[in-house]
Amino acid sequence: MFYGILAAIAAAIVGLDQWTKALTVAHVPLHEDLPSILGIFHITHTKNSGAIWGILSGQIWLFVLVMVLFLGVLAVLIWRKWLTKKFEWVCLAFIAGGGIGNMIDRLACGTVTDMIEFDFVKFPVFNVADCFITVGCFALLVYILFFDRERKNDTDHTPVT
Repeated sequence: MFYGILAAIAAAIVGLDQWTKALTVAHVPLHEDLPSILGIFHITHTKNSGAIWGILSGQIWLFVLVMVLFLGVLAVLIWRKWLTKKFEWVCLAFIAGGGIGNMIDRLACGTVTDMIEFDFVKFPVFNVADCFITVGCFALLVYILFFDRERKNDTDHTPVT
């Protein structure tokens, strides 16, 4: 049941990502932008054949390979039941949904549609999938580093001789 919920979360992320990309393609000409929203960001229609800042541009095979490996690792984690914390699984569903959303673009068009650009800082244009990948990775990292530590009692330590 829980894996079904995770799959639904990932599917919803893919759907939201593809919907926002379709809206952008349909209503914003390529390399044009819409006015700023609250002075925070604006919608700019761009295409990216690489990763952030255009890194590894045109290397679709590499992105496909990384995504296949990631999904393979997820399958092993599910099969072996190595993760037991629901928060970790939700983070991985965010990452998978975002990754699949971008992979659909790469396989269908050879590029990823990006549309969100901050007004207050010079940062690459990104999309909804990128948001979920980033939030999932950041939340998982913070959780593992600061909240998932095994608490040991002083009696659990064996003296070194």
